Amino acid sequence: MSTSLVACEQDGVSFVEGPSDGEFLRKIGDWSRIVEACSAAQTRFVLLHATNMTPRFFDLSSGEAGEILQKLRSYRVRVALVCPASTTPFSTHFHELVAEENQLPYFRFFESAEAARDWLVAV
Repeated sequence: MSTSLVACEQDGVSFVEGPSDGEFLRKIGDWSRIVEACSAAQTRFVLLHATNMTPRFFDLSSGEAGEILQKLRSYRVRVALVCPASTTPFSTHFHELVAEENQLPYFRFFESAEAARDWLVAV
């Protein structure tokens, strides 16, 4: 069973965070749960962990990453995703998506939760 996002605050900035070792998005359509959690916490910032993503999110051929990112972008949700390269199984070209997304203001990939939180609160 997937768990909920938890409301957090750092340096006066509110955000919601997924469980560091649990699932959250089980299928593509679950992206709306992120928007709902942000709305309930009155924020547009979210910190997620690799384990929170759909099973095929890191496989570009599935299309899951693109669809989820586009939906969240349309709601202007700013997402910091903790997915250490040493422990996250990326598809061959996933690093290209990471490089592209890291140029934009809505979605960033991080090696640590601390770096992810720092980016979220630096707005």
